[in-house]
Amino acid sequence: MGRYIPEFGDIVGRMQHDLFHVYTVDEHILMVLRNMRRFAVPAFTHEYPLCSRLIEEFAHPEVLYLAALFHDIGKGRGGDHSQLGETITREWCERHPLPAADTDLIVWLVRHHLTMSSVAQKQDVYDPDVITEFAALVGDERHLNALYLLTVADIRGTSPKVWNAWKAKLLEDLFKGTQRFLNQQSDHSWLSERQEEALRLLRLYGLRNDAHDPFWRLLDTVYFLRHDARDIAWHTRMLFARTHSDEIQVRAKLSESGEGLQVLVYGPDQADLFVHICSFFERAGYSIFDAQIHTTHHGYALDTFYVFIPDSQHISYRDLINYVEFELSEVLNQRKPAPAKLSGRISRQQKHFPVKTHVQIRPDEKGKYSILSVVAGDRPGLLSTIARILAANRIEIQSAKIMTLGERAEDNFLISGRVLSDAKFVLQLENDLLQTLSEK
Repeated sequence: MGRYIPEFGDIVGRMQHDLFHVYTVDEHILMVLRNMRRFAVPAFTHEYPLCSRLIEEFAHPEVLYLAALFHDIGKGRGGDHSQLGETITREWCERHPLPAADTDLIVWLVRHHLTMSSVAQKQDVYDPDVITEFAALVGDERHLNALYLLTVADIRGTSPKVWNAWKAKLLEDLFKGTQRFLNQQSDHSWLSERQEEALRLLRLYGLRNDAHDPFWRLLDTVYFLRHDARDIAWHTRMLFARTHSDEIQVRAKLSESGEGLQVLVYGPDQADLFVHICSFFERAGYSIFDAQIHTTHHGYALDTFYVFIPDSQHISYRDLINYVEFELSEVLNQRKPAPAKLSGRISRQQKHFPVKTHVQIRPDEKGKYSILSVVAGDRPGLLSTIARILAANRIEIQSAKIMTLGERAEDNFLISGRVLSDAKFVLQLENDLLQTLSEK
C-alpha cells in the first residue's frame, strides 16, 4: 500500500499519542475499512441494520471505501490532518479515472469526517437550528448517507471502549432529523410535529385528551425544541398530576439507547441543585453523558440526565431505577449543603499521557447564551467541580454535553447569567476554572 500510495507509507506504524486511539494510524484506517465492508456483508446486517441498508442503496460504494482509506492519511504532518488529507486525496483522485462528482464527494468526506461526530456529541441534535445548520453543510441525502456511514465506521475503528449505544443513538437521531429536514424543508414544522407525536404517545397510555394541558402551560417553546416527542410524553405522564408538588420528584427509566438510565428531576429550583445531582452520580460511580436543564414558568426545575452505569456493577435495571429514584430524591429533598468535593487519584494512563486543561467561554450564535468548553483529564468529581464554580458565580447551566474519550473529557455547557456580559469577569472565570481543574 505504501508503494502505491506514498503518503500511506508515511503513516505505517505511526503511533497516536492520545488516550482513546488504541491502534496505529495505518491499523486504524484498515479497521475503518473493515467496518465499512462489514456493513455491506449480508451476514452482518443484524449488527447495524440502518448502515447495511444505506450502503446497499448507495451508488458507487467504492467512494465510501476510498474515503475510509484516506480519511486519516494527513496525520503526522503537522497541522489539521483533515485539511492536509483533503489535499492529498484530491491529488490522488485526479490521477485516477474517477468521475468528478465522486472525487468531490471523497474529498468532502475526508475534509468533514469528524464533523458529524462533533455535532452529535457537542450540540443539541433536537434543536432545529442545529439540524438546519448541519443540513446546509451536507446539502443532500447522498452526502448525508456517506458521512453517516463513514462516521460510524470511524468511531468503531478507534477503540472498543469509545463506541457505545448512547453515541449510536445521538448519531442516528442527528441523521434522521437531518434526513427529515432535507425531505420536507419547505413545510417542516418542528414544534407542532413534536407536540402531535407526544400527544399520540400519551393516548397509547390511556390519558384523557386534556391531561397534558396543566403541565404544558408551564413550559415554553424552548422546552419543546430541546426535547424529542418521546421525552415530552414521558415527562408529561410522570408529572401532569404533580405540577405544583412541594417535593422534588425523581423518575428513572432505561434509556432509549438501551444502555444506562434516563433520569428526570422535577421540583422547586435550588441554586446548587445541579451540584447535588452531579455529586450523587459521581459518588455512586455513574457517569453523566448528557443533561438538559430547564426551568418552568413557575420556577420549577425540569432536568433530564442520561447516566451510564459501568458493567462492573452487576445490578438489574429494575433495582437501579428503584435505587436512583429513592436515594436521589432523599438527597435533594433534605436540602442540605452540597457534599464535600470528591477526590480521587488520576489514572496511570493520564500520568503517562497527561491531558492539557483548556477552558473557553464564548457567546453562542444567537447571543442569548454563552458556551463553556472544557477539555481536561477525566477524573472523579470533575463535573461537580465545574458545577460548584458556576453555582458560586450565580451562573445557570441550560444544557450539558459530556463526552469522554478514553481518559480525556471534552465537556460543553450552555450557560447564562448577567455577569457573562462582563469581559473581565469572563476572563477571571476562565482562569478560576483552569486553575482549579489543573490541580492534581
